[in-house]
Amino acid sequence: MSQLQAYFSQYKFNVKNEILAGLTTALALVPEVVAFALLAHISPLVGIGSAFVICLITSIFGGRPGMISGAAGSVAVVIVSLVVQQGIEYLFVAVVLMGIIQITIGLLRWGKFIRLVPQPVVYGFVNGLAIIIFMAQLEQFKVLGAGGTAQWLTGPPLLLMGGLVLLTMALVYFTPKVTKAVPGSLVAIVVVSALVILGGLPTKAVGDIASIAGGLPTPHLPQVPLSWHTLGVVAPYAIIMALVGLTESLLTLTVVDEVTDSRGRSNQDCVAQGLANVASGLTGGMGGCAMIGQTMVNLESRGRGRLSGVVAAGALALFVVAGSGLIERLPLAALVGVMFMVVIATFEWASLRILRRMPHTDVLVMLLVTLVTAISQNLALAVLLGVVVSALAFAWENAKRIRARHYLDAAGTKHYELYGPLFFGSVQAFTEKFDVATDPAEVVIDFQDSRVADMSALDALHKLTERYQRAGKTLRLRHLSPDCRVLLGKAGALVEVNIMEDPTYRVAGAEVAY
Repeated sequence: MSQLQAYFSQYKFNVKNEILAGLTTALALVPEVVAFALLAHISPLVGIGSAFVICLITSIFGGRPGMISGAAGSVAVVIVSLVVQQGIEYLFVAVVLMGIIQITIGLLRWGKFIRLVPQPVVYGFVNGLAIIIFMAQLEQFKVLGAGGTAQWLTGPPLLLMGGLVLLTMALVYFTPKVTKAVPGSLVAIVVVSALVILGGLPTKAVGDIASIAGGLPTPHLPQVPLSWHTLGVVAPYAIIMALVGLTESLLTLTVVDEVTDSRGRSNQDCVAQGLANVASGLTGGMGGCAMIGQTMVNLESRGRGRLSGVVAAGALALFVVAGSGLIERLPLAALVGVMFMVVIATFEWASLRILRRMPHTDVLVMLLVTLVTAISQNLALAVLLGVVVSALAFAWENAKRIRARHYLDAAGTKHYELYGPLFFGSVQAFTEKFDVATDPAEVVIDFQDSRVADMSALDALHKLTERYQRAGKTLRLRHLSPDCRVLLGKAGALVEVNIMEDPTYRVAGAEVAY
């Protein structure tokens, strides 16, 4: 009962703010979703229908209230070749399989591995996405020329578009300083739209991209043969889509956690994203994930609970069914201005301020992730590269920390006191610290300030033991931690070492209850 109360309390944040934030977010969703659908070579209505389904399900069941999901560009980039080569029906199968993979990842509780993503990678991811959002808005400053090719606006149309964008940005910035009763983004969209529509100003509108009139998504079973061949065709796309979608969703969740000073549930969100994509695929939709741009619009509009996402999904449905005529007349300049302000809010300016104080490796990782994200728009690849480079840098730094101090005791036994972890990166330096030829007959390695970490370390110990044995000398290990002993025990006959047992002391009366 208490869990249900806690869940429904997430709908009871400031209801007025949540509703207005949802409406603002829905308006910002329309041009983005339409553009992503056209990028994937599918109907804009399919994109909007997908955004409705995904946004609604993730808002209700997701692990991060306030986060907005929809038909995202990162997923659209992946599916282009599948749609072109195999047709849209195969896309629906891939989206369903994508959702099943994401549900499985959530149930296996693998969402926790997002904690392994270092902060420089998060900075690079966010900055890369801000650049992507910015570049996407520049497309609205183009029109189709006589030959069907896109050309930049020039002359009065460019000045009008630019002026309206700047007016929108000014309204978004200054409205909260005057009143916080209404989100600045919504005020800007309404004011600029009224100015354009009532004044008859000739500028690009949402309808110039595509018509959004239509109906709500309905159940649709993919019309493809159920065969191993079909699975072989869609599985590679589904896996990439699932990983890209979860990468963007979980990193967006991390960003929202920082903005709201709260903590979302990564595994729950994996399951919710999967359910949303299964539902999208079974209603003839494209795949999706969290959208950081629209999420920032929602947060800037003070949307913090689940209601804002539900309202955004409902508003999308209303736009398609009843309000397409009005929505298609909205000037793109107003929506572009809002998204430019999102870019400014999304970009981690703090990462530039602390650039000189960051380690050189972290700076390299941040720039690498930013560039790969912005250029390839393959978020999974960018984050994977960042994590791998960070891990290798960490391994290299720890490899340099292996040290050994040695001395002879009264009995003539030589002791090596080891400091630092023994793992694949430090085994070479470890091996070089021993002088087998001149060491006495008895040698002890003390691991009190070290630990055996992996198979490479075990192999190094085995080879060192063999070297001492060939020289007719005895090598013993001392002060091994319990986990190191377990690791050596599992290695069995693969490793031959002589472990020196440390004495175990019992405290008199320790088992007596006082």
